[in-house]
Formats: sequence, structure tokens, C-alpha cells
Amino acid sequence: MTYLSPLGYLLGLEGAALLRGLKEGRADRAFVEARIAEIRALLDTPVLTQTEGVTATPGAISTAEVYRSWAPHYDADGNQLIDIEQPIVWRILDGLPVGTALDAACGTGRHAARLNELGHRVIGCDGSAEMLAQARRRLPEVDLRQADLHRLPLPDDAVDTVVCALALTHVPDLTPVLAEFARVLRPGGHLVISDSHLIATYLSPISARPGPDGPAIWTSHGHPAADYLAAALPAGFQVRHCEEPRRPPRTVTPDAPAPDSLPAQGSWDVMDWCPAAAAAALDGSPIAIIWHFQLDGRP
Repeated sequence: MTYLSPLGYLLGLEGAALLRGLKEGRADRAFVEARIAEIRALLDTPVLTQTEGVTATPGAISTAEVYRSWAPHYDADGNQLIDIEQPIVWRILDGLPVGTALDAACGTGRHAARLNELGHRVIGCDGSAEMLAQARRRLPEVDLRQADLHRLPLPDDAVDTVVCALALTHVPDLTPVLAEFARVLRPGGHLVISDSHLIATYLSPISARPGPDGPAIWTSHGHPAADYLAAALPAGFQVRHCEEPRRPPRTVTPDAPAPDSLPAQGSWDVMDWCPAAAAAALDGSPIAIIWHFQLDGRP
């Protein structure tokens, strides 16, 4: 069981700001004293100290359930991760030979649409029927199939390019999935992966959702860079490019008054209680990791 406390998260954010500032040489005396004073203020704030947290069961809500609720508004919601990840993935895709491309875990089809525009014969697959329904509205001409990443509905050596975007954080072990990508790729084929950065998964708020037996946490799996390499290299992939884009700085008003009410646990708005610490912990930190691999046997 995991106890989710808004106060606990904010204290962790203050600690992350201090540790990062000390490591990067930005924590002068004024910064450190400001963080300590803010920690004391948080501990003395009644709405924070008197509000009970939520005890939730990790992994008790499935990825399918989460995407079922997200699907109707997934494309309409602003998403900083997508805004930063997408141009980099498209830059890689724009430089690849046109052929048959698989968008694995295609979601609502944003990368499939790009591949289609570039002239590829596109196949998309996703485990969520609700996300696929959104993709079909966007791309009625594309071959879209419901399937799991561990069992792609394709024969061996079927495609020239595989894209898998922001999905491997749902996979505890990368090895069987990358082996499946290698199976469906032709020799010399390209694999482009984007994923949430390990650091981002630690700094993001965690939210509880209603589960079958009470509050539940949607478990994600932050992977260090070594995990991708440990899965990719034995499968026959070679690294062509790796990039870790960072969060841009935000405008912070350190003297702004604290909010009148406490945001829901897990909401990004909880950071409004300590905007300077949030900026120090998050701004300029890696938000994604993007890989371009190529399968052995290229001409």
C-alpha cells in the first residue's frame, strides 16, 4: 500500500530542489534558507497538516482503464511531454526511407498520421479500443488493429520502420517487447522509441483513482537508459541517436500567496504551494528519452 499525502509530496519537492541546487552549484545561502523556511511554513499550514492523505494500492488499476477515461479528450488536453517529444520524433522520421511503417501503441494516431503524410504504408496497433476509435476517426484509410506490444499482429520481417511513443513506461520488462520489434522489422529497419524520462517519473505527482477495492495507483515503470540498451543490443539493434530533451523554464512568482484551497492529491496544481521549489526541482530537468535504433543487416 502507498500513502499519498499532498504535504509529503511537497516536502519531497523541496528536498529535490535542495539536492539539485547543491549538486549544480545554484544553492547559495539565500536559496537554502528559503527552502528551509518554506518547509517550516508548509509544516505549519493547517490545511496541509490536517488533511488526510489517501492510502492506495499500487497496480490495482490497469492501463486499459486509464486510457478508457483519457481517450475522449486525449488530443484536446495540453501535454508538455507530447509538445517536447513530438518534434524530435518527427525529425527522425522525416529522415528515414519511405516503406511500410508500424506505429506500435499508436494511441490516437498522431505519429501514424505523420508517417502517412510522408508516404509510408502505415499499420497502427494499440491495446486500447477507445484510443483506437479516436485514431480511426483521424485516419480512416490506415490499417489499425487492437493488439498488445508483446504479440504484434504481423509476420516476421514485415515492416521497415517501427515507432513506439510514450508507451514503454507501461511495460515492466523491455526485453520481450524489443525482441518483438526486432522480429517484425526487416534487416536494416529502423526503430524509434520515445518514453517518459526516469527522472520525470520520480518528480511527477502520483494520483489515486477509484479501483475495484478502493483507491488505486496506476503503476508506471521508469526505465534508466541502461534498460533500453540491455534489451536492444542483444536483439540486434545498433544505436543511431539518443536524446534527452529537458523541460523549459517557467515564469515563477515566488512571493505569490498560497492557494486558498488544497488541490486534489496528484494534481500538478499542488505545486502552486511552493512554486520556487517546483521550478528549482523541475525546470531544465529531463522530461523524455528518445532513441533511434537500427536493426543489424542494413545494406
